[in-house]
Amino acid sequence: MKPDPADALRAIAEAEALRTLGTQRVRANPARLAAGWERRFVTDVARAEEAVALYAAMGYEVVADPVVPEDLDEGCDTCALATMFRTVYTRRQPE
Repeated sequence: MKPDPADALRAIAEAEALRTLGTQRVRANPARLAAGWERRFVTDVARAEEAVALYAAMGYEVVADPVVPEDLDEGCDTCALATMFRTVYTRRQPE
């Protein structure tokens, strides 16, 4: 069976929508930002592990912090699904 290009496009659009929603609804950790970390994105646990490995291979310091209720916008702070996500932060290694 030949893959349908519309399915691939739909998957990309859905992933982008989730990424955008995560960026809007999950606040960056101010302590991380103050320490020089750059927030990259919010993603699920499996993708966070991949991102950590990838950024580390490129020479970055990288962490994937669990999303905690304090990071969430009002109205989202009681969502149990938030525990399934991580916020990925990177910073350059000190030279």
